[in-house]
This record gives sequence, C-alpha cells and structure tokens, in this order.
Amino acid sequence: MSEQTRDLDALRSWHADWRGLRVAVLGLSMTGFSAADTLAELGADVLVVTEKADEEYARLLPVIGARLLVEPLHEAPAELVAFAPDVVVASPGFAPHHPLIRWAQEAGVALWGDVELAWRVRDKVLREDGTPAEWVLITGTNGKTTTTRLTASMLVTGGLRAAPVGNIGVPVLDAVRDPAGFDVLVVELSSHQLWYLSLQSGEGALSPHASVCLNLADDHLQWHGSARAYRDAKAVVYRNTRVACVYNKADTATREMVEEADVVEGCRAIGFDLGVPGPSDVGLVDGILVDRAFLDDRHTSALELTTLDDLASVGLAAPHMVANILAASALARSLDVSPASIRDALASFRLDPHRIEVVAVASGVTWVDDSKATNPHAAASSLAAFPGAVWVVGGDLKGVDISDLVAARGAGVRAAIVIGVERSAITGAFARHAPAIPLFEVDHTQTEDVMAQVVELAAQITRDGDVVLLAPAAASFDQFTSYADRGTRFARAVHDRFGESPSAE
Repeated sequence: MSEQTRDLDALRSWHADWRGLRVAVLGLSMTGFSAADTLAELGADVLVVTEKADEEYARLLPVIGARLLVEPLHEAPAELVAFAPDVVVASPGFAPHHPLIRWAQEAGVALWGDVELAWRVRDKVLREDGTPAEWVLITGTNGKTTTTRLTASMLVTGGLRAAPVGNIGVPVLDAVRDPAGFDVLVVELSSHQLWYLSLQSGEGALSPHASVCLNLADDHLQWHGSARAYRDAKAVVYRNTRVACVYNKADTATREMVEEADVVEGCRAIGFDLGVPGPSDVGLVDGILVDRAFLDDRHTSALELTTLDDLASVGLAAPHMVANILAASALARSLDVSPASIRDALASFRLDPHRIEVVAVASGVTWVDDSKATNPHAAASSLAAFPGAVWVVGGDLKGVDISDLVAARGAGVRAAIVIGVERSAITGAFARHAPAIPLFEVDHTQTEDVMAQVVELAAQITRDGDVVLLAPAAASFDQFTSYADRGTRFARAVHDRFGESPSAE
C-alpha cells in the first residue's frame, strides 16, 4: 500500500534494516503487545489497531514508541487506511473472515502472524556455534500443551537450553529476544497461528527441525469456516520440516498430512501409537515404551524409554497421556536426547492444573477436573480413562456437533450432568443415542451457583468407587471466564461440600 514498496524478502534477520517499515498490529493482548514491542525495537513505525485495549498495554505503547487506535472494527478504520501499512501483523484471534483481514488481503498488504515475524528475527541471540535456536513445532486438536511441556522437559533434562513457547502462554517473540538464548524452542501452535503461516512461502520460510500433529478432530469451525479448512491449517505444521515429521498412527488424518507435506530432502516420518512399533516408530511392547526410530539397528532392536508402571506411579498412565509421551519422546530423540534423560524427565513431570487432575477423594468417590477438555475429542480421551464415570458435560460447543461423542461414549457413563447456557444439543444427543442414561440439567444463570449444584447432584447419585469427571467437551465462555475458572470453581465446590481437606491422591 505504501508509495514505495518495501522489499519484505530482505527482512529475514534481526540485523536487516527494519527502520521506517510501516506495520499495523491487530490486537493488543499478550501476542499483540509482544509484536508491537519487537517491531518498535527494530525501528519500525507501528500502529496498533484494536477494539479494546488492556490498560497496562495501552499505557506502555507510547513508552515503546508505538501508536494506538481503539475503535469498532466492522470495517477498516480511516486512520488505518491512511497509515498505508507495508505489513499487517495479526493476533491469532483475527479470523480469516474478519473485515480487517479481508481488507488487508484485498488491498494486497502482506499479512503475517506473530510466528512468521519471530522466525524472521530468530537470529537476534545465537548459540555458541553462531546459529539460531532450533524450532520444534507441536499442534493437534488435543494434547498440545502437555506435549509441549513434556518435550521441553525432556530436552532440558538432556542438557539442552529449551523453553516451551507459543500458544502455551509465552509469546515466541519474547523467547527469541531473551538475552540468555536457547538451543531449542518448543513451539505450541494453534490452528489460528498455522493459518497465518500458510500464507507464507518462498526461500526463508519457517523450517523446523521436527514437527508433530498429535491428532485431528473438529474444533474451531467457526473461526476456520469448515472442517477442511481447519484440517488444512493443521497440516501446515509439517511444511519444510528438516529431520522428523512425527505423526499419530492411530489417526489417519495426521499420516495423510505427512504424506502430502512438502518437506526437506531426508526428513523422516516417525509414527507413534499404543501398539507395537515398527521400524521408524515409537510405541508399546509388553507395557514398555520403546523407540525403534532413533537407533542404528531399528529393524531388530528397540530402546526402552520407560514403563507403564513407572508412568502410573506419577499419574501419567492414561492412554491419551501415554500417546502424548510417545510423541514428545520422538521429538526429543530427534535431538539426540538419551532414553535415560527421557525416563528421568518423566519421573519428575507433573500435569498442568485442570488436566485429568484428581481434586479430591471423598466418601470413596474420586472427583476429577479435566476442564481443559474443551472439545469432544478431548472429552472422549477422558471418558476412556475413566469408564463408568458420572460425566459433567456442556458449555459453548463452538459450532461442533457432540452427537458422535455421545453415541460413542454416552452409554458407558453412570449418569450425565449437563451444564451450559444452551444445553439442548447435548440433551437431544442423549435422547437419541443413550436414552437409558440418567440425565440431569443444571439451570443456573449465576456462575457461582453452577458447580455447587453439579456437586450436590453428583453426591446424591454416586457410591463408593465412583468417579465424577468434569470433561465438558465444550468451551467455557458461556458461563465462566476460562476453562481454568471452570475447573477451579468445580474443585472449590467439591471442597466446600465435603470439607476443606478431603483426602486426595
């Protein structure tokens, strides 16, 4: 849009001349501020455009030398058009159909995400050998954050300076600017971030050391517009991978992504699942997690990584957790982390709160918070780990049909307690596919009342040995501020009902 078009291909180093580049940053959350701060440090002319601005970030923008425009974004604001940006850097919340994204594309303005920008300036801090940190990319409908943390933990235990970054909560731009530097960045990527990466091409595009798509199930359909568009965005994770494309042998979609991917010559496909691994796979043999991919004699030998018994002792033996561990192990082994280091990392690893977290055992009933199961695929994994549970389900379904989940798993639960502002899709699915299951609805408009009623209902129908499982299969924003808020309120209600200190495992 500028009168004199900037050569953006020349801007592939921190040390390139970014001065005067006009950049519009869309959004002022953690990601947006990180992008604005980076670009301002580079000497770019930065205009942040947002519908609402966090007070602290808004206060800091003039300090770093960036301008702020706050107004409704149902169309491109006149000030943005007059600014005539060379580049638009969009926060992940801006969907492809957003008016400002459509405006940028129609106007021919380069459109980047924060990950694209981070890759371009990744040489700010170099390793001892003079090269930037390696990147390992992780995506999937479920298990991303756990696998990202697992991989980083294995790398650190193996003696590498590594950090989990990206969609996990630490902007990758902050990591590449960390003066301490890293050997490896383990980057969790959402489908939103990957969609923006899909817009990039040519020499200098992001090229990771290793990558994985853990699984694929319908999610974020409102953002992407269709299941196919969501799948295509996820597939971008494998593009230009140099050493190892790790895929889920139990999920045909991930294998097809690898088969279709344009990778660097010599890159290997590494499969994982809960079965016996073939050569170039990781998997299970008689309760032992083994590597048959990263050893010289992989056709006749295997390396032991850990055992199911050892994982059970630290609460990591649920089937979907074992799958995540195998994926993380493959990524770590691609960077020469030893089996012993992987075993040691797993021995000390602890899951994030709200991920199959036992919050209490009271009167023989186990109460499990898996509030992070925000889609049907994640909830299915939880239900598989706790068969016969009293299932707490519901919330914002994000345009996803829950019927298949109820058909597959609904008849196996002891009872279902349905929460959420709109519950008819779930109750209707039970009526069609699991009509014999006792069904209870929690009809509360006040957030603070919801979980108290859930716990009271569950307490009335459970008996010694039962599990009450909060695995909502839905987002939380219809009634709660986040999945964490939802899980915390559930745990608090359990503790309030049974006393401050119920015995917990």
